[in-house]
Amino acid sequence: MVRPTQLLHPQREPAPPRPAATVLLLRDSPAGFEVLMTRRSAHASFAPGAYVFPGGGIDAADASPEAHAQATRRPGQREAHLTQAIAAIRESFEELGVLLARHADGRMADAADIAALDRKGSFVAQCAARGLQLAAADVFVLAHWITDRDLPRRFDVPFLVARMPEGQEPVADEAEQFEPVWVRPADALARHAAGQFFMIFPTIRTLERLQYFAGVDAVLAACAANEEPLWTSCPRAGLLGGREARFMEHEPPYGELELVCPDGQILHPLDWHRDEPTPLLKNVARLTAANPGAMTGPGTNSYLVGDPSTGYIVIDPGPVDAEHQQRLWRATGGAIQAIVCTHSHPDHAPGAWPLQALCAHRPPVLGLPSAATARAASAFTPDRTLCDGECLVLRSADGTTTHTLEVLHTPGHAANHLCLVLREDGLLFSGDHILNGSTTIVDPPDGDMSAYLDSLDRLAAHGHAHEVRYILPAHGYVIADAPAAIARLKAHRLQREAKVIAAMQAAPEGTLQDWVRLAYDDVPERMWPLAERSLLAHVQRLRALAPANDGL
Repeated sequence: MVRPTQLLHPQREPAPPRPAATVLLLRDSPAGFEVLMTRRSAHASFAPGAYVFPGGGIDAADASPEAHAQATRRPGQREAHLTQAIAAIRESFEELGVLLARHADGRMADAADIAALDRKGSFVAQCAARGLQLAAADVFVLAHWITDRDLPRRFDVPFLVARMPEGQEPVADEAEQFEPVWVRPADALARHAAGQFFMIFPTIRTLERLQYFAGVDAVLAACAANEEPLWTSCPRAGLLGGREARFMEHEPPYGELELVCPDGQILHPLDWHRDEPTPLLKNVARLTAANPGAMTGPGTNSYLVGDPSTGYIVIDPGPVDAEHQQRLWRATGGAIQAIVCTHSHPDHAPGAWPLQALCAHRPPVLGLPSAATARAASAFTPDRTLCDGECLVLRSADGTTTHTLEVLHTPGHAANHLCLVLREDGLLFSGDHILNGSTTIVDPPDGDMSAYLDSLDRLAAHGHAHEVRYILPAHGYVIADAPAAIARLKAHRLQREAKVIAAMQAAPEGTLQDWVRLAYDDVPERMWPLAERSLLAHVQRLRALAPANDGL
């Protein structure tokens, strides 16, 4: 794990989240299903003026034996989820006068029941006196949100869903909630985008997912299939164009924000700066080359590892770009101890020699020489060939080792591809083997799919042994939760391979062009020529595995 001494910002303890619950009341309509939302008071301490779903804090009474005994319950509905459902039922009644409760004969509560209850009275006791059971069995868990770490008031909130009882009409309490409105998720999002319907991040992201369901039945069925949330998130925020921007765990910037601002400080710029390096830790910075494109994403990331007391190792100096190499030289003060190329592709290695020439002491260019299978543009001979398992060490003036980069040979994307692990901080510099936001091309003959998958396995095992948490790719933002990211990538590759097998079986006399249409039907057609190279790598792997794949 990252050493605290290398963090850019002082550590702090985020505010503890308070337990709460909210409920999305849904109804079908001819134009599509709708969700009930209300506007919070302009004087509310949290999200003033925002349109939200009804809900609030969980009271001790919601978890009491009396409350649980007064509620219906599904098999498999855990105690915690029952308490949350009771809280959401209570809050929807107190705030909107909507009563999710049933009579002994199964009838849902009606207007007469609602009129007989006092919104400010003891909710469970009043329901019991009227013979009403809280309809917790009709309330399902949709999502689980934890408020961002930067906010002074935080909540741990399940987002629950239930069907709006027929015959009931919402009436806001005019204290906490105002203006109840039924709205289709897509319409709420459009109105928010137009500046007419202010919502906060979790509400927006929830509606974005809801809008693709066909109706209320589909939403409830998806939730009923599993008693766990469909997703869980504690977002993180950074700066884009100088303004706050929030992201969920599956979105590309999330891992970088976790690395740079683990305690939630909104300080890290996510724009792709070319002129100055972007600090990631005190001993790691990134400078992205000005070569964005379909193959390179925002550009090739050059990494600077070290500090002024130790000098620096530059990883992937990029293409020949005089300005980029000048910036690398200036960022290190010329104190470059070594230049390491993860592989010899034209967007990674050619900048090594111009950068070396800028340095008075000419640091060595290190890497693995290109294989005979490499294309002409990827020919590469380093000053010194690195050995698998070798460690590159940076030491302070007193001889203390402070930064250790371990070399791992990871063929697959290229025969001479290598990755590096910064041992002291659990960082994996993955070159092109693992990317953020896309999968790397495996282009035969220099690329090999079996070698690629084997290298993934090796990275997973090595990462587990050395507690690697973060992946720093050659293209894109930092990736968090390295073990999960590697597992997802391997699963994706094998799922793609299954589609390749199906395509080959469906068109046994087909060409690569025929198969790519079937196996990469979820990829934009403009990308098929590139996808064809990885498809060829899968085909070669499958044929090498014969007779296990007879008929291919």
